[in-house]
Amino acid sequence: MKQGKDYIIFPLDVSARDEAVKYVTLLKDTVGLFKVGLELFVSQGPEILKAIRRITSAGIFLDLKLHDIPETMRRAFLSAAEYKPEFVTVHCEQGEGMLKEVAQNNPGNTKILAVTLLTSLNSKNLATLGYTGDYVKDLSKLVLLRARIAREAGCQGIVCSGQEVGMIKKELPDLIAVTPGIRPAWSVVGKDDQKRVVTPGEAVKNGADYIVVGRPIRDAKDPAEAAANTAKEIESALKK
Repeated sequence: MKQGKDYIIFPLDVSARDEAVKYVTLLKDTVGLFKVGLELFVSQGPEILKAIRRITSAGIFLDLKLHDIPETMRRAFLSAAEYKPEFVTVHCEQGEGMLKEVAQNNPGNTKILAVTLLTSLNSKNLATLGYTGDYVKDLSKLVLLRARIAREAGCQGIVCSGQEVGMIKKELPDLIAVTPGIRPAWSVVGKDDQKRVVTPGEAVKNGADYIVVGRPIRDAKDPAEAAANTAKEIESALKK
C-alpha cells in the first residue's frame, strides 16, 4: 500500500554535486522520488543520476521539460530514457503531433509527463502572451485541453497544479498526475513565485499521484523531519 512518503517528490534544485548528495542522504528514507531539473543536470550531467542511485533506491524524476521540433524532441527523449528515470517531462504546447513523436518512440519503462501549464503562470501572464477568451478567464479549461491532448498522444501522465488535478482525474483517471506548487499547512513561505498552490492533503484528496515539495522541506531546520511531517499530513488527509 502506498505510504505518505511515496507521494513526495523532492526537487534537487541546486547546482553543486555535494549539496545534491547531502539532500539525497538526508531524505532517502522520507521521500519517494528525487527530481533532477535543468540546473543540476546541466551542471553535473548524467553522473549525478549515478550518484543518487548509489545512495538510495528512490526513483528519479528527470525534469527537463523538453521543448523543440518533433525530431529533436524524439532524440532528446531517447537520450534521457537511457538513464532509466521513472519520469521525463516534456512541454505540450506544440500539441499532439510533437507528443506522439516522443510517445511512440519510447523504448522502455520511462514514463512521459506532459507539462500542462507552469504553476508560475496566471491569467495575466497568459493575456500578455497573446492568449484570449475562455482559456485566459479560466485556466482550468486550458489545462484540461492540454491533458486531453497529452493522453491522446500516448503520454502516461501530466504535470498540473493542485487546483486542476481533481477535474483532470475525474475525466482522465488513468493519467498519472504530478502536482507542483505544494505548500504544507505547517509551512509559511513569504515571497513566492508559485501562484497556484495547495496543501499536500488537498492535492492527494483531489487525486494527485505525486506531489513536488521543495522549499518547505529544503529550508526547514530539519529537512527529514519536515518531509516526515508532510507524509503525515498526506496520510491524515487520506484517512478522512
